[in-house]
Amino acid sequence: MSRLVLNDLYALGADAFVTRLGFLFEHSPWVVSRAFAMGPFADQDALLAATDKVLAAATLDEKLALIRAHPELAGKAAIAGDLTEASRHEQQSAGLDRLTPDEFARLHALNDAYRQRFEFPFIICVRLNDKASILAALKARLAHDRGVEIVTALAEISRIARLRLGEAMRAETWEP
Repeated sequence: MSRLVLNDLYALGADAFVTRLGFLFEHSPWVVSRAFAMGPFADQDALLAATDKVLAAATLDEKLALIRAHPELAGKAAIAGDLTEASRHEQQSAGLDRLTPDEFARLHALNDAYRQRFEFPFIICVRLNDKASILAALKARLAHDRGVEIVTALAEISRIARLRLGEAMRAETWEP
């Protein structure tokens, strides 16, 4: 067994590449699939640059579908245990599974206001934040216009993908 090497994985073809890395973008393997055409990739940064190009070229409907594929923070999916493994781990890392009743009520009120205003869930890279900074960012971003929030959400999604890929590359072993 050896460390996962992007070029070795790339050499196995698009299906294997997307099967292994499609999780980078929540329920949206199309991002990695389109990026595959820009490979092979010298390193993680090259792959992430390709996925950023895919996102920049995506239609507004595709961007919104990607944003909407993400769960609300400490929302219904988390409560029901229906998060992807990556999302569950990320939300736990920020303490969102250990909210006080007051924090839970504030987060849900802000989430509801955000969803009503923008028609998609609030997205933030929770692994780079804690409960307090997430609540502060959610409150502050309610003042943005929709276009700014779409751009911000996509930037946060790229941060999430970067961390997910880095973790997978450090932890993954595979047999070529």
